Amino acid sequence: MSSLPASGSAPDLQPKSFQELLGEQVVAEFHASQQYVALAVWFDSHDLKQLAKHFYAQALEERNHGMMFVQFMLDRGIPVRIPGVAEVRNEFGSVRELIALALEQEGEVTRLIEGLFAAARREGDFIGEQFVHWFLKEQVEEVASMSTLLTIVDRAGDDLFRVEDWLARESVDEAEDPSAPAVAGGAA
Repeated sequence: MSSLPASGSAPDLQPKSFQELLGEQVVAEFHASQQYVALAVWFDSHDLKQLAKHFYAQALEERNHGMMFVQFMLDRGIPVRIPGVAEVRNEFGSVRELIALALEQEGEVTRLIEGLFAAARREGDFIGEQFVHWFLKEQVEEVASMSTLLTIVDRAGDDLFRVEDWLARESVDEAEDPSAPAVAGGAA
């Protein structure tokens, strides 16, 4: 049996261009923002105010990341389409499920950023490669942070107020990173 599409043409094996991947990254960042809003609301509705605060801040950060990509595209004359986002998950059985989802999401965003970097390098787009470099560094921090939070949740067991106390004690409002890319419309 042939593995060719029904039309008889060969499947497209060309990797996506840096420009195409930029548009997909905007989608991913906005989706991550919406998913974090859903997590924050879940925590808020369960009177876990520190976890809610943490994920509301994460949602805003992801929104700003999306707008950084938008600003970069505007600056380079790349057409920008603001996407809708796919449905996000709202129902969970445990706090661990929420944090595990967040960690999984950060891993996926990391893979997408790595793909962007590879495409920029493949195309010899040095400006694009330099732009993406900041996000690679950011993703190391994001994955480490979510991984630590998952460990804290696992250690706390059923005593979620220990997680709340840990977040209240350990969470520090991050100062703006002067090396961060510009956010279209300004950071929210």
